Order: sequence, then C-alpha cells, then structure tokens
Amino acid sequence: MDCIMKTFEELTAREVYEILQIRSAVFVVEQTCVYQDIDGVDLEAWHVFLRDDRGIRAYLRAFWKDETTAQMGRVLTVDRGKGLGMEVLQAGIRTVREEMKAEKIFIEAQTYTIDFYGRVGFRVTGAEFLEDGIPHVPMELEL
Repeated sequence: MDCIMKTFEELTAREVYEILQIRSAVFVVEQTCVYQDIDGVDLEAWHVFLRDDRGIRAYLRAFWKDETTAQMGRVLTVDRGKGLGMEVLQAGIRTVREEMKAEKIFIEAQTYTIDFYGRVGFRVTGAEFLEDGIPHVPMELEL
C-alpha cells in the first residue's frame, strides 16, 4: 500500500477522478447524503491517500481553516476494519505538521467517529450539530 500526499496541482487526472468517485460512493451514495462535494476547497488542499493495485483505498484532504489551523475533511476508507482509516489519518496529521506547519487541526467529525479521532488526541470542542442531516461534533488536535 502506497501512501501519497499531493497538492491539487500535483494530482493526475486519473487521481482526481478516483478521489471524486470514492467520495461520491461513500458520502453521497452510501450515506444517502445529497450535498455539493465539489466545493472549490480541493484546489487549495493537500490530498492524502492510500493506494494499491486496486486504486485508492483511503483518503482525506487538509486545507487552511485560518492562519494557524488546518482543517481535515472527507476522511474515508473503502476497506473498513483493516486499519486504513487510522493509517490515512496519521498520514494526514504528518502532512499538516510537516508540509503545512499548522499549530492545530480542526475537524467536523461524524458523532459516531469521536472515539476513532480521540485515539490520536483529538478532543471535542463544541456541541453536536447537524450537517447534511448527519450528527457531527467539532474536534481539535493541538500539534
């Protein structure tokens, strides 16, 4: 499994297609959530993904929320229960720390994933809210 970290300009056309395809499969189709996935953020984001001979298996993007805080989102894996979610999350944290040099990371985590993010030090920083009909909580990780 290869771990790849690229800016939008570095992505190939095939990688962009695969990223949009798996994001749509997980967030739009599987979670039955109609929302505007192509939101302009990708153009300024770091794209972190795990790939094997079958294609991209896990993904996230990281971008600037403000001057000192990076935000991560669109965190997904297509092979659940194999540790790929944690692997891509740790690679995303490395990317934010080493490439972006942010002081902290902000996420809007689906509520059922609080323990997952808590395992690497994220903490809940606010009240639960609905986004696209799905319960979320704000979480932060100090770097």
